[in-house]
Amino acid sequence: MMAVVFDDKFRVLGTSRKKTKGHEGAKSGMARIHATIAAAMVEANLKPDQISGLGIGCPGPLDLANGEIREAPNLGWINVPVAKSIFTEFGFPVRVGNDVDFGVFGEYCFGAARGARCAVGIFPGTGIGGGCVYEGKLIQGANSTCMEIGHIPLPAATALSGDGRWTSLEACASRLAISGEAAQAAFRGQAEHLLDLAGTDISKIRSAQLADAIRAGDDAIRDIVERAARVMSLGVVTLIHLMAPDIVVLGGGLVEAMPELYLDAVSKTVSKHVLPSFRDLYRIVPAELGDRATAMGAAAAARQAFAASEPTAQ
Repeated sequence: MMAVVFDDKFRVLGTSRKKTKGHEGAKSGMARIHATIAAAMVEANLKPDQISGLGIGCPGPLDLANGEIREAPNLGWINVPVAKSIFTEFGFPVRVGNDVDFGVFGEYCFGAARGARCAVGIFPGTGIGGGCVYEGKLIQGANSTCMEIGHIPLPAATALSGDGRWTSLEACASRLAISGEAAQAAFRGQAEHLLDLAGTDISKIRSAQLADAIRAGDDAIRDIVERAARVMSLGVVTLIHLMAPDIVVLGGGLVEAMPELYLDAVSKTVSKHVLPSFRDLYRIVPAELGDRATAMGAAAAARQAFAASEPTAQ
């Protein structure tokens, strides 16, 4: 997790990072968030009463009205009152949003999607998140976040999952899914370089290790990544048909680690499957802001929400 303090020109005043612990309890996790925010304010030499508002990007579907995480499977959190917890600790107003929503908003305000009328973003990582900014505003549900494109079902290509639902885009094309396939390839002796770099432990097979293995000559890993990118392209095609965006932003660790390979596979597949009348209406581009995208988007969204008061820091 990362906290960044910006001034009203979005210049960085202070930054703090702490590692996220998988399936850490909500109470302990919120304490870690508080500590990260506090450390960033110390570096910025600011006190809570000098902060006009905070935006925080959270994983999973959210209750926007109450600022709560409805469910974050990768953390094991359910119905966690994020906004209330931060407000109680620091006293400044809080805007909670989906982390990918805020990442796309950051790219719209400051990065690869500047000037777009409609920008959609897809960030494959542990899961696959999506977001859309239309005429300057995030697309959100009345009571909840939306654009959960990672859960688009794939009935034609896959079997039923254990709970009786069709396997999803995320289950087939996320970085976690890729790592699982890659571990099997390494175990079977088809990816000797990945075996040397990370072994067969999925938790150690990250985007950087996948990219390094491909550069070293592991063709089996290249095939796995390209196949996942082509499957993920079905989500891109769906969003193009639904929203007719002028810019599609691809971000996240996988794209950052191997942008040419990933974007080439996505672009070719999308062009093949999108309706001909849509083919010249969009551009597919890599994200520009890296891991600052969500922080910058969250700050911009907070300023948008709390614009009634003149900000000292966002």
